[in-house]
Amino acid sequence: MDCQESRMILRRAGACYLGLFLWLFTSGMHIPDGYLSPATSLIMLLLVLPFWWIGIRKIRRTMNARSVPLISLMAAFSFVIMMFNVPLPGGTTGHAVGAALAAIVLGPEVATIAVSIALIIQALFFGDGGVLNIGANSFNMAVVGPYVAAAVYRSLTRGTPVRASRRLIGAALGGWLGLTAGAFFAAVEFGIQPLIFKAADGTPLYAPYPLSVSLPAMLVPHMLVASVVEGLVTALIVFYLLRFNAPILEDAGKAGTIGGEATFGKLRWLWVCLAALAVASPLGLLAPGTAWGEWGIEELAKLGLQSIPAGLEKLSGLWGAPMADYDLPALGNANLGYILSAMLGIILVGMITWLFTLLVTGGAGKSRHDA
Repeated sequence: MDCQESRMILRRAGACYLGLFLWLFTSGMHIPDGYLSPATSLIMLLLVLPFWWIGIRKIRRTMNARSVPLISLMAAFSFVIMMFNVPLPGGTTGHAVGAALAAIVLGPEVATIAVSIALIIQALFFGDGGVLNIGANSFNMAVVGPYVAAAVYRSLTRGTPVRASRRLIGAALGGWLGLTAGAFFAAVEFGIQPLIFKAADGTPLYAPYPLSVSLPAMLVPHMLVASVVEGLVTALIVFYLLRFNAPILEDAGKAGTIGGEATFGKLRWLWVCLAALAVASPLGLLAPGTAWGEWGIEELAKLGLQSIPAGLEKLSGLWGAPMADYDLPALGNANLGYILSAMLGIILVGMITWLFTLLVTGGAGKSRHDA
């Protein structure tokens, strides 16, 4: 074995040990550009397209103009809740997604559209997740999460009264398992990259960590913390709805309508709470560091990765988001920039979701029922 081969083995071993060390500290699901090959990104986009079409058809058939505020509220809530990073075992961050709540209230088909819009706005305006990986991030968080959460919730609450306490259990378990399942798929997408896409010398071109690193790095922190937060948040809001706006959950179980007459006026207190969350969003800055798999190339170098994968380095700067990292440097205050980013995100996500849903429904005043 010559010196070059020895150095190559040491680099690979060093990358693996670095990844194993860092999983104790971090875990993220917004996959940036460069971590997945363009071929993987294209495949993930093709996988999510049918679910977007199913969601659009569901909106067209079951929603009406008077209930449009509900899907806008769920999309905006998903955007804001993802800004609240929570500390994970040993150090940095993970976050809830809000996909389980959207699935319970809207159904998984429409939840896919709501959460996807939030993810697209995050990628384009705030640099949270890569533009090439909108398909992958949407599949993990806006497809897998809602469908798994809805399946768990419905299986545990089928045939029960709308105010049954079992619905809280179903909401909590659905939120926990839905986010964990999304983390599993993200881990697989990371972990297969060094197996399939390699340079001529055998070094990884994109994500450098194999399945033996990515699976525990993603699953353990989510199972212990981030997914628990998702389950608790989902259960708490379902509890609120059961007490003060049960018709929303009643309508969610019917085939012919979503949200009933969930007008803006009837949802005003939830919008007020959403604005309060935006003001409190700097709490998300308290968790230190960057989530696993969301590092920029500068961070990877600081973390000790000796050789940055060529494909990752080439694609990492593909899109320059105007408010990257939810920051407005001109303000000179990170907390204020974070709050303004949250407020702007709520407005953008809410308005775009509102307009998109009106476009899909044709602005009809009467609900369209499934054939």
